[in-house]
Order: sequence, then C-alpha cells, then structure tokens
Amino acid sequence: MQLIAYIIIYPFLWLISILPFRLLYGLSDVLYIFLYKIFGYRKSTVKENLRLVFPDKSEKEIAMITSQFYHHLCDMIVESIKSMTISESEMKKRYKFSNVELINDLGSKQRSIVLMCAHYGSWEWVFILQTYIQHKGYAVYKRLRNKYFDKLIKRIRAKYNSHLITTKDTFTVLAESKKKGELTINGFASDQSPKANKAFHWSEFMGIKVPMHTGAEMLAKRLDMAVVFFSVKRLKRGFYETTFTTITENPKDYKDYEITDIFFKLVEQQINEAPQYYLWTHKRWKHRNKVPETFKD
Repeated sequence: MQLIAYIIIYPFLWLISILPFRLLYGLSDVLYIFLYKIFGYRKSTVKENLRLVFPDKSEKEIAMITSQFYHHLCDMIVESIKSMTISESEMKKRYKFSNVELINDLGSKQRSIVLMCAHYGSWEWVFILQTYIQHKGYAVYKRLRNKYFDKLIKRIRAKYNSHLITTKDTFTVLAESKKKGELTINGFASDQSPKANKAFHWSEFMGIKVPMHTGAEMLAKRLDMAVVFFSVKRLKRGFYETTFTTITENPKDYKDYEITDIFFKLVEQQINEAPQYYLWTHKRWKHRNKVPETFKD
C-alpha cells in the first residue's frame, strides 16, 4: 500500500513543483479556502493556543492572526513541494542569510555547531545554507511512516549536502563524525513538546509553564559544540531572510538547561514581533496542567 500511495501521489507533487511561483501561490490561495474556510484544519487548536499566549488580545485580533497564519501555512506547504525541483539559483534568490559569516567564522575556529530553531517563518529552505559553508550538515527529524516518501525527503535534502538523522541515531552519528574530525552543523527544531513524563526541564514559554526539549543543549555539551540560534524573517511572499545569533561557543560554561531557556526567549521575541508566522497547529501547551510538583515554583 505504501508503494501504491507513492506511485499515485508523487506525479501530482512533481507537477505542482514545476509550476511557476505565480501559479504556485494561486494554488496556495485555493488551498487556504479548503484548509481554513471549509475543513477548518485544527482551527480550534490554533485559536486555543493564541488565546492562551495572548490573553489580552481581542477575538477580532485572534481571528486576524488565525487567518494570516493559515495563509502562511498554505504557502509553506506549496513551498515545501517546490523544493523537489527548485533550482539552486532560485532558492538563493528567495532565501537569504544576513550574516552567514558568523557560521564561517566558527568554521575557521574548527567549531562544529548545534543550530537551534523554532517552527517559525520558513525552515524548509534553510538547507541551501550548505552551499555557503564548509560544515557537513545534519538535521534531526521524525521518520515518515511511508518509507518511499521518507526516501524522497532525504533525497531532496541531500541535494545540498544535508543529511537527515532520527533522534535515536543522533548521538551515535555525530559522535562518530567528531572522532573522524569532521566539521558539522546540526539542525534541531527544539520548540516541540516532549512527553510530560519524560521531560527533564519545565519552564515558561510565552508565559505558560511547559516541558522543554533539552536534547540539543545536552548534545552540545557532550560533544563540545557551539550553539547558534537562527531566526527567519518573511520579507514578502516567497522571500525570507535568516539571521544567526551565537548563544555560546562554550556550552559547558552554562548551567544545565540555561541554554534551552535562552533559546526559548529568542523564540518568544520572534513570535511577539509577528505571531502569524509561528506554527500554531502544534499542541505546544497541551501539558500545561501537568506540571510535576518538583518543577512547580
């Protein structure tokens, strides 16, 4: 069944991917009508999240942010499909880096990097970074159930010398790279919600106490990697600019979970500046009422 689904769906994805951007975003507008207006995909989750983190905003403001978010989400979907066939030159024109020299400076110091980001703005095209730097790229991801689509995603990312690895394999792969003396840059989307009963750290995110993923920080300390945050700004439709911020070059100098807390403060700044570009469909605050006694103030 997995192969049949792939054979049926793949040609449609490929046809969408070769559309010129004008038509691609026309398709996004149609998708918005179905996803938001007709089916209301996770609309209740989006509005619940927005009301939680922005209690002072009116229902009119919440509705406006919700609508803007779904427009952006649909753009992200078609842009992800476009990744199948988009040229390197076109992607470089649309996805720019304001200070890539920060990464190359760390490279000149022979520092591998843990690159932390949130599901904000656009993260699908960040892999073009590999064409500007010397680091070998790895990104931690959750394997797709359909093995054929999983291979497709890996093939798309590999175009720019990036490699996807699962959470389970992360330490083994990166420890081996360190032994070989490889210079690596390793991407973590660290704003997702871990299981409440397996969380080592609880802290406030957008004013609400929730469990935090700490794997990126712990890996940086164990393998002595610099920690860098990247933020993404949407310049206009289909055009983005990424800025890097060094959290630390020496993670072992920080107390446990301090780096994680700094990361979330940086994410909050992005969200407060333009909340419509955060991925509100995630149930990020679902464990807010399950704070263990140990982590309560």
